[in-house]
Amino acid sequence: MEKFRLCAFADEADKMISGQIEALKGNSMNLIELRGIDGKNVADITADEARELKKRLDGEGIAVWSIGSPIGKVDITSPAADELDRFKRVLETANICGAGNIRMFSFYKTDSSSACFDEICRRLDDMISAAKGSGVDLCHENEKGIFGDTAERCFKLHSALPAFKGVFDPANFVQCGEDTLVAWELLKPFMKYAHIKDAKEDGKVVPPGSGIGHLPELLPRFAASGIEVLTLEPHLKSFVGLSALEGGDTQHVGGSSFANNREAFDYAVNTLKKLISEC
Repeated sequence: MEKFRLCAFADEADKMISGQIEALKGNSMNLIELRGIDGKNVADITADEARELKKRLDGEGIAVWSIGSPIGKVDITSPAADELDRFKRVLETANICGAGNIRMFSFYKTDSSSACFDEICRRLDDMISAAKGSGVDLCHENEKGIFGDTAERCFKLHSALPAFKGVFDPANFVQCGEDTLVAWELLKPFMKYAHIKDAKEDGKVVPPGSGIGHLPELLPRFAASGIEVLTLEPHLKSFVGLSALEGGDTQHVGGSSFANNREAFDYAVNTLKKLISEC
């Protein structure tokens, strides 16, 4: 286990922060990627709520690794100022909570033209400029349907925006028909951390190592490249807020073979720990 520090989207274990803390501590984890807090998206919490959350997590010995924000998961034709303002609120939350990272996306695109790409880069660069000097890294997640869904387009994005770091999600690449090992070799210079989620050829999410995401092969490559933190994002059972996160499409979430969300979460953690011990 000394190879990595484990983090998680603990809202997949429980919508309430009390249950998330319990799930993390029950699995000997002390890092969280904040996304859903008491049923509320992290982008919507107030500064006072963030301060109270920080105090509570500090008291439990849990640190915030990243803000799992929805920033950039909107259409590129939406008002730029609105998303920039929302980003600034998320950045404030990151600063209050002591998070060194914000997970974000690269907009749902309307076409593949150079003008569309230029607008995506302009908006992201405004966010990068807003975060300059804050000590917070902006980390792009590859996600189906956005500009940065394939490895080639992620490479184009990172090459155009050198300050824009990345978070590598194997299952999302599988769902876009990408070979994760090829994607990793192309993108590894830009990646800061990884999301642990696996999927089968049909796109359905399965426990880590059970799909075609090549997690057993990727884990030692992550370690060799200096990645220290893995955020578990099981997606093995539906949870509060999932429909909104997936744009209303939850068909690729794992089956209902688990009695509840906590059981699915624990199973994913134990599976990941076993994979790490074997790599």
